Amino acid sequence: MGEKIVVALGGNAILQPNQEATFEIQNENVRKSAEVIAGIINNGHTVAVTHGNGPQVGNILRQNEEAKHVVPALPLEVCSAESQGFIGYMFEQNLRNELLKINNETPVVVTLTQTEVSSDDPDFQDPSKPIGVFYSEEEANRLAEEKGWVVKEDAGRGYRRVVPSPEPKTILGSNAISQLTDAGSIVVASGGGGVPVVKQKNGTFKGIDAVIDKDRSGFKLAEEIKADVFMILTDVEHVFVNYGKPNQKALTEITLSEAKGYVEEGQFSAGSMGPKMEAAINFAESGGRAVICSLDKAKEAIEGKSGTHIVG
Repeated sequence: MGEKIVVALGGNAILQPNQEATFEIQNENVRKSAEVIAGIINNGHTVAVTHGNGPQVGNILRQNEEAKHVVPALPLEVCSAESQGFIGYMFEQNLRNELLKINNETPVVVTLTQTEVSSDDPDFQDPSKPIGVFYSEEEANRLAEEKGWVVKEDAGRGYRRVVPSPEPKTILGSNAISQLTDAGSIVVASGGGGVPVVKQKNGTFKGIDAVIDKDRSGFKLAEEIKADVFMILTDVEHVFVNYGKPNQKALTEITLSEAKGYVEEGQFSAGSMGPKMEAAINFAESGGRAVICSLDKAKEAIEGKSGTHIVG
């Protein structure tokens, strides 16, 4: 019997490091991802797809900066929505095309998703997420004064704007996404973590300059649509402990308590595997099966033949 699966892809699955950010290159990367996801769907599973947008929204922000003397720059929340739109277009078209190749007419729907965060989240007091291009110290300080940005030095490579990365509270419209998946549609949702919004005193919502971690948002989506499996696709076949050391070990199936123990040991870096393990553990705690695996082994991972599986 088929399962409801949330598949989470990183922004690098759309644009690899050192690749030129042309539409053609990004679209071909999405096509390769769509081919894998179509195979999972053709095996009888229902799929919701979520994805990162880091490289893409960074380039949109750069376009804003380069063209600001000709066209007014847009706020970060709108840049996030813009990236969701064009990435969603690529996924919808490529998923349809890959399914048609195998005579599968499953409907594909893209939802432009907003994610509620709290304006009291501590990350708003000390922003931590670097975005956009690098600046010299002088230029960064000038922009900080002119625009009210927070800028920080980034790993010796220069200065960048940093924005809050708050915890997602809920995915707006997740009930509609759940209804669509229950009806058999493939849904592409919560791209880039979703456009961050805060609830105002009168109950309405307003966008806010922030970036939501895609894995945390992916977990929240999987939880709210009651998925059976939360699958995070990355560039390695397994999660490793003691990574890069002589006693490096690939994790296959581990319990929730084992996973938490590895986190407490500091086995996973905050900039790469840490957020993925955090999201996977949270989903396993909610009673589902969490899988971290490589894109090209996704089909085998669903069958339990590859990847790292966390079970409660």
